[in-house]
Amino acid sequence: MSNALQLADQAQLHNDVPVGALVVNQMGEIIGRGKNEREKSNDPLAHAELMAIKDAAKNLNSYRFDDLTLVVTLEPCAMCAGAIAQSRFSRLVFGAFDEKAGAVGSVWDLIRDSRALTKIEVVSGVLQDECAQLLKDFFANKR
Repeated sequence: MSNALQLADQAQLHNDVPVGALVVNQMGEIIGRGKNEREKSNDPLAHAELMAIKDAAKNLNSYRFDDLTLVVTLEPCAMCAGAIAQSRFSRLVFGAFDEKAGAVGSVWDLIRDSRALTKIEVVSGVLQDECAQLLKDFFANKR
């Protein structure tokens, strides 16, 4: 999560909401990296999770992540939760909860819905305070 926080911090440099994500294998090696780049690229799909998934798919030459973990500093939104499920991750780890748009427990729970085709382990609240503080500071500076 510390590496994901570093990526999140970098997103602020181009005025993006500080969210960072990593795809990690079973040995803890980073396979893919991503940070929010919506402002930077004028792309509404450039969420940190999707950027990390794209990077990992390119590096692995595969779209199936059966034994991989996605680590992200903020609870994924509905779009990203869908992408996580479609990528067939075995685990999702996230830091701060998103009470406005979170789709892994806060507003919706798409990942753990009993009708979901894949079962993904979810670990939440990892370095939650640090992840939340980065976001609070970013938005406080915006006001």
